[in-house]
Amino acid sequence: MDPNKGKTDLINRLGPEQLREKLDQENFKRITLSFYRYIRINNPEHLRDQLFTQWKHFNCLGRIYVAKEGINAQMNVPEHHWDEFVENINTNKYLKDVPFKIAIEDDGKSFLKLQIKVRNKIVADGLSDDEFDASNVGKHLDSSQWNQAMDSGAIVVDMRNHYESEVGKFQDAITPQAETFAEELPQVLELLKGKEEERVLLYCTGGVRCEKTSAYLKHHGFKDVNQLLGGIIDYKRQITQKGEQNKFRGKNFVFDKRLGERISEEVISHCHQCDATCDTHVNCSNVRCNLLFIQCHSCADINHGACSDTCMQYVVATPEKKIELDSLHNYRPVKRYFKRNVSIG
Repeated sequence: MDPNKGKTDLINRLGPEQLREKLDQENFKRITLSFYRYIRINNPEHLRDQLFTQWKHFNCLGRIYVAKEGINAQMNVPEHHWDEFVENINTNKYLKDVPFKIAIEDDGKSFLKLQIKVRNKIVADGLSDDEFDASNVGKHLDSSQWNQAMDSGAIVVDMRNHYESEVGKFQDAITPQAETFAEELPQVLELLKGKEEERVLLYCTGGVRCEKTSAYLKHHGFKDVNQLLGGIIDYKRQITQKGEQNKFRGKNFVFDKRLGERISEEVISHCHQCDATCDTHVNCSNVRCNLLFIQCHSCADINHGACSDTCMQYVVATPEKKIELDSLHNYRPVKRYFKRNVSIG
């Protein structure tokens, strides 16, 4: 029996150029949102297929992970299908009343297609299920409570990766130099060693990483663990709505084509090539490299969007020369993300 029989409509068959052209021709707006929920899902594959069929009907786009521990979604929805989408969410036993985080800055073109993938975890943590109680989480603080806690001298910890905190963070936050969440958890535990009795504040983009971290820290004896309700995305909405002070400096990194949305007008980072003030993340224009780094407009022009001389030579080479260069260089970087003190020329 063919295991794919009946599932041909669950596959995206268009290439990137076709998808981009189709998106550019749209004459309606899209609402970009994210949400997550930790909840026991007995059959993630079945839920994946169900959601793909339903959300494809609404012409939704995005990247969604489903696992036995829950669901984590970053996606957009055509404005004219929004009410139907919300109704669909609220008739699903796993998703009913799940809180949405609506994007601050977006042109509605942050995703090219709908991808719903089954994963072992919705956030890879490198931990076994018996290493902590995922239901025993920290207290959620709204923007007012968060600001007050910061003013009282609580320890603030950024639970995002180093390239995220490089362009934006809360004042005086601890920012682990980790590249993945799995690397970060043990780092944070070590950084907070001896502070188990102190008040700890955790924040991340939308809250999904903090939820798990708060349970992890409580399992390791931390008594007063708190997390920012709705993450940085909802913090911006709350302070704007309530006219409160913004304690976040810079830009919030996001995992779609935008690579960031501005929370404050401050620019706290620098171009990785000339050190000019800049917080624009780009991927190296050499697709074989694709390294994520910060590049100003001037360096982008000079270096043709490349991260190094080697990659720039490849970008400007003729097709014949590219074949020769492919045999000489391995363009794939050891790390996916740029580290300081590496520059062109």
